[in-house]
Amino acid sequence: MGKDKVKLDKDLLDKVKKFAAISGYTSVEEFISHCLEREIAKLEESDSEEEVKKKLKGLGYIS
Repeated sequence: MGKDKVKLDKDLLDKVKKFAAISGYTSVEEFISHCLEREIAKLEESDSEEEVKKKLKGLGYIS
């Protein structure tokens, strides 16, 4: 795993810590990595760039 860092606001980090523990992950990093891998896999399954954009808009990542 790399050493890059991502900043999360405190409220989101608290939620991540809570659900990582509840779900049985060994670390917050493992939980976040798994969540990102699942979302990326969903996007990779998309047939077109336009479909990816629609999904990202639906998730609120782009406008």
